[in-house]
Amino acid sequence: MAEEVKTQVTMDQLVSLCKRRGFVFQSSEIYGGLSSAWDYGPMGVELKNNIKDFWWKAMTGMYDNIVGIDAAILMHPKVWEASGHVENFSDPLVDCKQCKLRFREDNLEEENRTSRTCPDCGGELTESRQFNLMFSTHLGSVEETGSIVYLRPETAQGIYVNFKNVLQTSRQKIPFGIAQVGKAFRNEITTKNFIFRTCEFEQMEMQFFIHPSEDRKWFEYWKEQRWEYYLELGIRENKLQFHQHGPDELAHYAKDAYDIQYEFPFGWKELEGVHNRTDYDLRRHGEFSGKDLKYLDEATGERFIPYVIETSAGLTRTVLTVLSDAYEEEQIDEKEGRTVLRFHPDIAPVTVGVFPLVKKDGLAELAQDIEKELRSDFSTFYDQGGAIGRRYRRQDEIGTPYCVTIDYQTKEDKTVTLRFRDSMEQIRIPIDEIAGTIRKSTKAYRRV
Repeated sequence: MAEEVKTQVTMDQLVSLCKRRGFVFQSSEIYGGLSSAWDYGPMGVELKNNIKDFWWKAMTGMYDNIVGIDAAILMHPKVWEASGHVENFSDPLVDCKQCKLRFREDNLEEENRTSRTCPDCGGELTESRQFNLMFSTHLGSVEETGSIVYLRPETAQGIYVNFKNVLQTSRQKIPFGIAQVGKAFRNEITTKNFIFRTCEFEQMEMQFFIHPSEDRKWFEYWKEQRWEYYLELGIRENKLQFHQHGPDELAHYAKDAYDIQYEFPFGWKELEGVHNRTDYDLRRHGEFSGKDLKYLDEATGERFIPYVIETSAGLTRTVLTVLSDAYEEEQIDEKEGRTVLRFHPDIAPVTVGVFPLVKKDGLAELAQDIEKELRSDFSTFYDQGGAIGRRYRRQDEIGTPYCVTIDYQTKEDKTVTLRFRDSMEQIRIPIDEIAGTIRKSTKAYRRV
């Protein structure tokens, strides 16, 4: 077992690992990169997709009253007038007259706001102006005002405008929810904190439609459920906290709002929001579209516009969270240390690595057969190069929870060595028990 554990990762360590092991690359890197844009490599795309699947199962698979949707990125421009984004979705921005950098005025230190000086070069700042965060483009071949459309800044509106469609086709009754995972775009000032805030990102949102009289009950319910979700995902509880929005923080649509925050290397920041959006969105879309979006309770005859409890998480931000939380450096003994990513096995990019002890004497062929057999159940990785210890270390760095080693004894009694990432324990088991042992261990997994 490890003698010493270093748990506080720095952003430099994380960025270095992500590039070295194929999690995240700078977009257009060969051209000098594009600020605020990132590409997900072989390990990163698997991690991201696994988190998406984990969330989707938690939201739609575990509830019989939550269904899914996949709405278009481009929507009728009236949608964003009704939602309030055209009017309210903006930031106060200032520019430095000398170095030309742009800043959000409300993020500047008090001394910079007072003296109107650039925090980077000390130059003079321009007057503040409101800057709408939506990306606009034109639909059709002619660029004219009437053809302007927006890249959606959130996925929620695609759910609201389909409220009646989903209600009628899924035969749901209130309370019920609609879930969606999809791309969103915000033309905002981004920080230097890697993939924490980017102009192009993915959201995982669920809108839960309820009777207005039950908003407090359901708000508390979803706060609790979303907290438990992150524990199931393998996030350490002492790295999570709730933050309630004050009156000056509440969005224009919100009656109450809490953030689940995570302690990133750069401080406590929002991971997910739980919002009581009241009937704001459905009411506004009903007014702007002229359509009746009221719900009829057939049991009581009551007609009302439902309230909405929203859970809104960032997929790419969750990727950064699990990377930050999983990263550890351990000193195993006086001579050797290791870097390990302690992912929950359900989201690890590779579930099991398969290694022949040596490449000769038929061990490689036997290992390849075992790896192919495991492919139908798990994400696998075959490696026959280098010392077995170095192969273990490579898998530790990408978070592989299990490794199977095939040696000469395997040829004699059809057993293999199964190694566990977190404890580095090794056990001997029959080949036909590999899959079952991995499933049992994964089901019982708890982050230490």
